[in-house]
Amino acid sequence: MAEAQQLFKKHGNYNKGEEPWKKYGRVNDWNIDLVPKLLMSNGELTNILVSTDVTRYLEFKQIAGSYVQQGSGARATVAKVPSDAGEALRSPLMGLFEKRRAKKFLEWVGAFKEDDPASYGGGIQRLPRMA
Repeated sequence: MAEAQQLFKKHGNYNKGEEPWKKYGRVNDWNIDLVPKLLMSNGELTNILVSTDVTRYLEFKQIAGSYVQQGSGARATVAKVPSDAGEALRSPLMGLFEKRRAKKFLEWVGAFKEDDPASYGGGIQRLPRMA
């Protein structure tokens, strides 16, 4: 039984004999997203959400890391997305040269200070503001 058919039979409001799931086409043509959403922020938006008491509806948790799946079927593997230089070097997601670039980038991000142009290191340039 297709997932859409299961959802309609469990939660749907339709007349007996109808098959509303068929009008949506093949099951693989669309997706119902049941994954919790992440708000990766530690700024003004988070402060506003907390101050408006959305914690009655939302739950804020610190995440340990992000993971990705490589491949499919029996050969599928799950790997942690690197978040520091050490993890970048141990990650199976990148080749040797990519690991070196990722390590340098993460170190640059860690040392970056917006109010100190010396920390830019050629990574970004300040552009004049448009009037």
